[in-house]
Amino acid sequence: MALSEKDIELKIREEAKKALATGEVSCVIGWTTTRFPDKMKPFFAETEAECDELVWNKYCINGTAKYALDDRYPSKKFAIIARGCDSRAINRMLKDKQLLRENLYIIGVVCDGKENPICEECQHKNPLTYDVLIGEPVPEQIDEKRFAEVEAFEKLSPDEKYEYWAKQYDKCIHCYACRNACPACNCVECYADQYRTGWQGKASDRIQNQVYGLTRAFHVGDRCIECGECERVCPMGLPIMRQTRKMLKDINDLFGDYECGMPDDAMPVLGGYTLADPDEFM
Repeated sequence: MALSEKDIELKIREEAKKALATGEVSCVIGWTTTRFPDKMKPFFAETEAECDELVWNKYCINGTAKYALDDRYPSKKFAIIARGCDSRAINRMLKDKQLLRENLYIIGVVCDGKENPICEECQHKNPLTYDVLIGEPVPEQIDEKRFAEVEAFEKLSPDEKYEYWAKQYDKCIHCYACRNACPACNCVECYADQYRTGWQGKASDRIQNQVYGLTRAFHVGDRCIECGECERVCPMGLPIMRQTRKMLKDINDLFGDYECGMPDDAMPVLGGYTLADPDEFM
């Protein structure tokens, strides 16, 4: 019998208290309420009493894993409440050597989807990496329409494609919210923050915005876990996932079925090469 939202919430609080009670965990990263009933926010429970403020409902949308980077070298473990997408983000950051597994205590929760459009496309509702699991695992699903939007867009002419993206990046305000929310954007210092002659410009205009957007897309292209946080947090409504999914589709077309953040030893396809790579220059 599937657990109700309230049952899951109570079990989350119970496991969070257990983790803090050991003294090995400094805080539990999850969600709590705001003054708006349909808005939850990330929350760091540092005491057993604060664990009673942790919640689980359809508005727990924010990714939790990225917050572990706020302290890359903690004196104690972090506990993280992780859904399927959050666990993929953790796997991604572990492979990027941005986190150490021994510094994490992962409270996995089987997710039934949240009030977020991208959740409808989720292929991994079960956490892929965890120390304790809450909820009964559900069958994994394959999204047959994963690249449908990209395939439709590919039918446009080059001029139509350029005009579309030019208009999109005209709206960009260079706030870097997409980068800040993305678990694949985990460099200690982002190239966009560096000041070098001829490097990434800081002006918010079409050219600089396009350079930033395309460069970020290539940086995360084979490392994107498809959580959609970049697009969700964009204040200007840029369809960022359409751009990233184009790269993921090309990767799948060239190298076969590929998903990032899986619990395996596979390297990102753009992070290495073999003599069998399908390019003439190889």
